[in-house]
This record gives sequence, structure tokens and C-alpha cells, in this order.
Amino acid sequence: MAARAGPSALSKRQKSKKGPKHELRANKVKKLTENQKLEALDRAVMEYELFEGQRAFTDLPISEFTKRGLKKSFFVNMTDIQATSIPISLKGKDVLGAARTGSGKTLAFLIPTLEILYRRKWGPQDGLGALIISPTRELAVQIFEVLRSIGCYHGFSAGLVIGGKNLKDERERLSRMNILVATPGRLLQHMDQTFGFESDNLQVLVLDEADRILDMGFARTLSALLSHLPKSRQTLLFSATQTQSVSQLARLSLKDPVPIGVNQPGESSSATPASLSQHYSVCPLDKKLDILWSFLKTHLHSKILVFLSSGKQVRFVFETFCKMHPGVPLLHLHGKQKQSARLTMYTKFTSSQHAVLFATDIAARGLDFPSVDWVVQVDAPEDADTYIHRVGRTARYESAGKGLLLLLPSEEEGMKSALEKKGIKVENIKIRPSKTQSIQNQLQNLAFQDPEIKYLGQRAFVSYVRSVYLHKDKSIFKVEELPVEAFAESLGLPGAPKIKFLGREIAKKAKNASRAVAASQAEITEEKKAQQPEPLSNEETADGEQEESDSASSGEDDDGVVALKEAKSTVRTKYDRMFERKNQNVLSSHYSKLIDHGDIAEEDDDFITLKRADHDLPGAEPDALDHEAENLSKRKLKLSKTKRAIAKFGQLGHKLVFDDEGNPHEIYEMVDPKAFYERGLEGAKAAGKEFVEGEKGKLREADVRDKMEAKEKKREKKRKRKEREKGLDGADDGGGGIAAITPLSDDDGYVSPEFDLSSESESEAEMAPPPPKRNKSASGSRKHAPDLQDEEELALQLLRKR
Repeated sequence: MAARAGPSALSKRQKSKKGPKHELRANKVKKLTENQKLEALDRAVMEYELFEGQRAFTDLPISEFTKRGLKKSFFVNMTDIQATSIPISLKGKDVLGAARTGSGKTLAFLIPTLEILYRRKWGPQDGLGALIISPTRELAVQIFEVLRSIGCYHGFSAGLVIGGKNLKDERERLSRMNILVATPGRLLQHMDQTFGFESDNLQVLVLDEADRILDMGFARTLSALLSHLPKSRQTLLFSATQTQSVSQLARLSLKDPVPIGVNQPGESSSATPASLSQHYSVCPLDKKLDILWSFLKTHLHSKILVFLSSGKQVRFVFETFCKMHPGVPLLHLHGKQKQSARLTMYTKFTSSQHAVLFATDIAARGLDFPSVDWVVQVDAPEDADTYIHRVGRTARYESAGKGLLLLLPSEEEGMKSALEKKGIKVENIKIRPSKTQSIQNQLQNLAFQDPEIKYLGQRAFVSYVRSVYLHKDKSIFKVEELPVEAFAESLGLPGAPKIKFLGREIAKKAKNASRAVAASQAEITEEKKAQQPEPLSNEETADGEQEESDSASSGEDDDGVVALKEAKSTVRTKYDRMFERKNQNVLSSHYSKLIDHGDIAEEDDDFITLKRADHDLPGAEPDALDHEAENLSKRKLKLSKTKRAIAKFGQLGHKLVFDDEGNPHEIYEMVDPKAFYERGLEGAKAAGKEFVEGEKGKLREADVRDKMEAKEKKREKKRKRKEREKGLDGADDGGGGIAAITPLSDDDGYVSPEFDLSSESESEAEMAPPPPKRNKSASGSRKHAPDLQDEEELALQLLRKR
């Protein structure tokens, strides 16, 4: 049936004929509209001014893709730092931003990053357009997740480059990234080693938590990174605290930056949010774990973040508390963990409602843990800025939170004054001893039962003392006032481990103190010398000699005391101290047994021993040797008289060689030098000729011997060959071997050898060539070999045929 013609069919044919041109026109129109939209967006950004009532993200001059992403991630209203910094960043200016933790700094730099690349039509072929540097891996992961959530409708490619992951996989994908979130160390490694990784077209650089980047020792790394980047870029620098190093970095990397939240009135009051209640408590060092355990037992339905000073302490507290089962999930996070374990702990604590996370300061910067109820700082922070970052993990985004700081009595005044300078007021609360449960016995049982727990406790002890020793602010951290023994007992250890750096510090102080005492004693002696009267005349000195000697013998003279002080104040060398040591003979008998080289044996050890007889030595009398023995050392006294004489007079023995006649000779007999020099040069030449002739004669004799041995070997080979041939002939004739019994000889087993003397026939036979070798096949078929008669008959038959 034929298809019916109609309007629909005509429209299809028309579309097929005019389709490509129509699509090109549509693309052109679409591009024109996109360009118009971008131009309109640029004008809106330049003309935008923030009003007091504008707090919604929809009021900003940003693209629809970003607005949809913000709406999907449930970001509706802007915070103070976002409303102030985003319009300035959108205009392409450098920003130096500072705001308290939890105020939304991440969106303050992510939204301008997406918008700047979108307005500049950034594509995959343009390469790296934005770089975001973070101090820690966890913060980098968090920034990357927020970037994915709000930028899901954009067409940019984003990547995460942090340590602990496969370097090869990152290298393959790095050249295709438009936005990169990275930590400083791994980023510099890629810039130096990865081929094809270029940042010449970089548009935006973001430094998040810049003060922490510099504190972690990345100052040189950051300066090296900035040298790789182009200068015609926009830089956004954000941090919760502004330090001198951050201001120096801003002068180096920012061009006419706009300060936001810096040096503004009310900055000190806004260091921590108003919804955060802050408390501190003074407790001894050996009671900290008891208070922490009791606190966790009374807050089982809370989400708690516990800060400790070192990773070894985190691991010890986590392992011991897990074995004691407090009744709440426990997690731990520190820098020595693998990257996969760190991400697992981070995600678990983020998603859980009730949990306890023991962590070091790697969790103190920028991490957004939702609904944290308490931040407990078991160990004091190194400074007020670290305290601000720690307590900033709670009371985020206008939510409530609480903080508790445990301080030692020696740390209270210094920490309070440091916090007051930042405008932070912390209330003091007292912990009731009746509400505190002691866990010292439980920790001792764990350390006794499990050596691994004991080892962790020792490392935690040393790491805590080292952290206190290394802190710069000595007005807060005083290592000499720590109750070391009590702290070791509170960890369940039987005693305080040895701390090497403390021993060196104590020795250094004692050395400096001894030098100060010696200097003061020297000053006293100089003063006494200056106060002494002038020297007397000869007569007066002669009259006073007897009095001086009497006073010196009785010990009543003051000058003798002064002389003793002078002797003590003189500088003593290492050898002086060595010879002044006491108990030097403790191991002397054992040492003398080890190095005893003498031949004198004890009377009880005479079993199967032969004592050496005493011989009269020329030039040394026994009395003289015995007299000299008084001044010898103990080691030489152990030696025999013979060896003592050798050691004293140098009379060494001579090694002799005896000839065939039994006459002794020296090993090397030398010609008399006088007779040798009298003969002159001709005598030396004659001696050389004699030596050469003698060596030639030896060579001739050796040559004759070698020839005789070669002849003997040839004769032996010939004899053996003849014996083999005779045996073969006998086997051919007889057709088999015949066994024979050898008769008994009358020589009692001794058979005289028969010597085969050479003859003329044998000498001729030696010149003849040897018979050809028999093949294995022929030797294997000896029984079937043809006779001479058979061979002759075969030869006659062949001749007849011819």
C-alpha cells in the first residue's frame, strides 16, 4: 500500500533537505546568545554593589550553573565573609581574607574560581586554570568534595593531588585538569617530575589556611611553587588567623590585595563564635587520663573531638580505651596513618552521630565535622592561634558547641595571658575528685598482660615530654616542672623511661654551672691575691720560714687554702679526669687474664707442663733484672725473665737453616761489604754473570727432567695400547674370554716390578703413527666381524666383475 502524502511527510522531506544548514544557524544563534549572556554577566559583576539586605546566593551576579549547584547542595544564604569577599573576587582582585573558623571560607573562594573560568570560556584544551593549595590531606579532600557538589553542572575537569596515593595514576590524568586541589609537597613533586604538567595559563591561585602551610615547614616548598606559577594571576589567600609570616607571604604573592576581616574593629571579639562556651580546668599531669575517661563515661551520647599533642599519645589512648570498652565508638586520626585509613576515619566520624575521635593537630584546621558537641584539649595547644583552630571544630555555622581545656598548674598563667591577648575569655571550672574514676590500675594490668601496650605507653611518655621540651613559649611549657615519675605511673608503666635529650640538657646545665663556679672562684683568688701584703726582705723571710713550715704542716695557713682553691679552679683535661677516677682496679684481674702472655704457671697447674729452665743471659745479671722489675708495669711483670730481657735489651734470636751436612746457616747470607766494594763495578758484573749462569744451569737440568718425564709418559701409553690390542686379538681368535686363576706366589704378596727397557725396534715404533681408533659400532659387533679369508673372497669377486 502506498504511503499517503500529507503535511507530516512534506515536513520530513523539507527537514532532510534543509537540516544541516538549519543546525548551523541554530548553533550560531546559540553561540551569540551565550556570548551575550557572558557579556551581560561581566557587566553585572562590574556594576554589582552589596546591599545590607542581600544575603541570598541568588542575588549574586553568578551563572545559572553555579546557582543550581548551590541549590542542590542546600546553600541558600551567605555568611559575612562570603558576602564581603565574593563580589571583590569576582571582579578579579586579589583578596587577603581572615575570618573565624566555621564562617564559610571554602565557598568564599570556590564560587569565584568557578565563575572566573566560566566567564573566560575555559575548556579542556586550555589546561590548568585554577590551583587550590591546602595544608593537610583531609582538608584537601573536603574542599574537593564541596567543589564537586557545587560545580556539578559546569563542564570543568577537577582533580585531587595529595600524598599517599599512586603517583603514576595522578601523572596520567594531571594534564587534563582544569581545576586542581593539592597539598604543597605532592604538587611540587609533580611540577618537578611530571612531563607535560604546565601552569603557564593559570588564572586563579587559592591558598587556604596559609598560616598552617607555613607552620608545617612548607615555606620553602611554597616559595618554589610560586616561582613556577605565572605572575599575571589572581591570588586569593584565606586563613582564620593572621600572622607575621602570612603578611610577608601576602606581600610576596599578592598584588594590591583587598583585606577582608583584617585589622577591623571587633576582630578580637570575633576570634571565636559567640555560640561557643569555653571552659578550662587545672589538673595534675598524672590525673589527665582519669579525667578524660570519666568525661567520656558521662557523655556517651555526644560527639566528642579529643586533641592530644602527638600521634604516639593518640595511638596509646585509643588502644587502651578500646580494650577498656567505654560504651561509645572510638576513632583515631594522626599523621602516621596510611592515607586510606585517614580517609576512613574522617568519613566515619563525619557520618556518625555519637563517637569520640582522638586526633592530633592535623584535624584542627578547616575540617568541617558536622554536629560536634565537645572539643576536649587534653594537652595544651602551642599558642593561642592553635587553640582558636581547635575549638573551631565545634559551634560552626551558628550552631552551639562547648570546649574544655585541661591545663597543668605550671601552664595556667601563661596560657590565660596568651588567650587574653587574642580577646578570648575562658571560664575556670573545677572537677570534683569524687566524680573522677581512676584507671591507673587497669592501665597497669594492660601493660603487664600485653607488651605492645607497655611499648606504646613508653613511646607516648617520651613523645609528650619531647613536645613540652620543644615548644617555643617557655612561659607556658616548663619541662623541668613536670612530675615525670607520677606521669609514668599514670600510664601504667613500672617506671619512667630514660629520656636522652633531657639527660643532655641536664649535663649541659651542670657543665655551665661548673664553669660559672670556677669563674667565681678565680675571681675570689684574684681578690685575695690583691689583698696580700708586699713581700718581705731576705732576713724577714728567713726568720719566718720556720713559722710557715709549722703552719703548713698543721693545716692552719690561709695561703694553703688559697693554693688548693687555685689548683681546683685550673682547667682539667680529659686525661686528668681519667686518672682521677676511682675504682680503677675493679676489672684489672679479669683484664690481666685476658691479655696474659707470660710463661709462668701456678704451682697447682703443673699437670703435664714443662717449666722453662732459667739460662744465664750474657750482658744481664739476675740482680739487675730483678732491680729493673720494680719499675715495670704489671703486664711486663707477668712476662718471663727471657722476654723481659728481650723487651729491655733488644736481644732477639736469629733464625738458622741447616744444610744436608747439618751445618747451620743464616737464611740470607750476605757477602762482606768491604770485599764487595773492593772489587768495584767489575766485581758486581762478574757476580751478575755468575748468578745468570747458575740460573741457566738450573733451567737446563729442569729441561732434561721434563723431557725424561715426557718419554716415560709416551712409553706408558704405548705399553697400555699394546695390551689393549693383545686383548682384542685374543677375543677375536677365541671368540670369548677365558677365566684363569693366578697361581699363588711365594713372595708374601710382594711382586717385583718388570722394567720395560727401550730398544731400537721400540724407538722405530715410536716414530710410526698410532693405529686408527675403533668405532663404537665396530667394537660393539666384534663377534660378527668377518675373517681375512672372507675379505679376500669379496675382493676376488669384485675384480671378476670388472
